[in-house]
Amino acid sequence: MTPTGRSVQHAAVPLWRDIRVLRVAAQIAVVLAVALVVAFLLRNAMTAMSARGLSLGFDFLGSTAGFEIGETPIDYRPTDTYGRAFLVGVLNTLFVSLAGIVLATLLGVLVGVARLSPNWLVSRVAAGYVELMRNTPLLVQLLLLWAVMLQLPAVANSLTLPGPSYLNQRGLFVPAPQLSSTFGPWAVIVGAALLLAVAARVTALRREASGRPALHLGWFGLLAFAGVAVIGWLSAPEPPMFLDAPVQQRFNFQGGLALSPEFTALLLGLVLYTAAFIGEVVRGGIQAVRRGQVEAAQALGLTSGQTLRLIVFPQALRVVVPPLTSQYLNLAKNSSLAVAIGYPDLFNVSRTVASQTGQPVSVILLVMGTYLSISLVTSLLMNLYNRRVQIVER
Repeated sequence: MTPTGRSVQHAAVPLWRDIRVLRVAAQIAVVLAVALVVAFLLRNAMTAMSARGLSLGFDFLGSTAGFEIGETPIDYRPTDTYGRAFLVGVLNTLFVSLAGIVLATLLGVLVGVARLSPNWLVSRVAAGYVELMRNTPLLVQLLLLWAVMLQLPAVANSLTLPGPSYLNQRGLFVPAPQLSSTFGPWAVIVGAALLLAVAARVTALRREASGRPALHLGWFGLLAFAGVAVIGWLSAPEPPMFLDAPVQQRFNFQGGLALSPEFTALLLGLVLYTAAFIGEVVRGGIQAVRRGQVEAAQALGLTSGQTLRLIVFPQALRVVVPPLTSQYLNLAKNSSLAVAIGYPDLFNVSRTVASQTGQPVSVILLVMGTYLSISLVTSLLMNLYNRRVQIVER
């Protein structure tokens, strides 16, 4: 209001001076610029491919492959299609990646704990391992391990490992789990018992949340589940599952699971290399836990193992899980180095498909999409777990 009592009308801000309009216009301009650049590059790529007689399509996946694959987790013959050959490469990559993630996590946790050991020798050995693995290229390590595998003794002089497992020039032979005819009924019974145990646990948590006594329903459900599993196993006419151990023959092994030298070298290299990084992640997570937490656990009379398992690790997970996700993604992508030692993973099989079909762009797009899918699924699962271990603010 003016001194005379009249109201002042503020003039509207012009659109070309409105900060909100300018922000939206800038974002639209950037999106349009990026779209124009992408369209220009795609047009040039399509023109160059057309000039060389290439096309962007995936019809070749239905054609006959006509080449052998050394290791196939599923039934595959050269008369099968390129699509099935591509599937074999995907499954081989998933197999070595999942096995590598599990083993690298176990070894990495041991290395991380060993680096903080009060024993000078243990901590120094762990530190030396970490520095050696992290500061040498993974490709060099894979080639070295593959060369070592080729220098192993012949089948007749195989190295005997616990298990029983055997190591020789033809690879690693380990016991393989086999399912019997009673596995199906036993699995159904155990599954039903597991559902009842979960229901008992949920009921106990709800009773605790409402202030009523839980009546130890969770423990009763767990004991019932274990009892059903054990009784069902012992009462079955034959064990639902057994281990088929490899038996040494004159020129090879019969039974068990045979892992080729290429797969063994690749898996060992990925595990040793990634475990060094996971060890540092675990060490940092443990050191991030406040010293007072450890001192309080010691004051309560907990042992070192109990303190680490009940106090330190649960709190360290909040720091460990995010960088651990990156290491899992790196391991899956580093498996593409299998092409250097001849393991038929996704990249190696795709290279053969591209050279035979003359469709390198299409094959590369398939490979990129597959690795992207693996990474996104891994990130999703780890992010869900990360939310679970985080502290919820109230």
